[in-house]
Amino acid sequence: MNVVRNAGLVLAVAVAAMAAPVLAHPKLLSSTPAADATAGNVKEISLKFSEALMGPVSGADLMMDMKGMEPMKMTGLKTSVGKDGKTLVATLDKPLPAGHYSLNWHVVSTDTHRVAGKLAFTVK
Repeated sequence: MNVVRNAGLVLAVAVAAMAAPVLAHPKLLSSTPAADATAGNVKEISLKFSEALMGPVSGADLMMDMKGMEPMKMTGLKTSVGKDGKTLVATLDKPLPAGHYSLNWHVVSTDTHRVAGKLAFTVK
């Protein structure tokens, strides 16, 4: 009886270990500018993730947050996946003016898991 129980336990642990990578989601590892940082001359925003990304279904919207007003969507933002396959790069035609910004991003990893988040930063 103990042999059957132990075999069942070993099988359950093995199945759980194999399923763990399948349940993974891309995680934001770092960003430039960093979260809640103050930066100058921002013309590019990069987000480094833990997994490879699918470019056509990953992207971002950049909002300028103005006190007492609705956030204003910034135009001219283009997103792409960097050469490493794990970095979402958002580029602008010209540097951002001084202000507070929120980058609302969404990415899909190559295993089709979608995650979204927000990165706030200030431009001086």
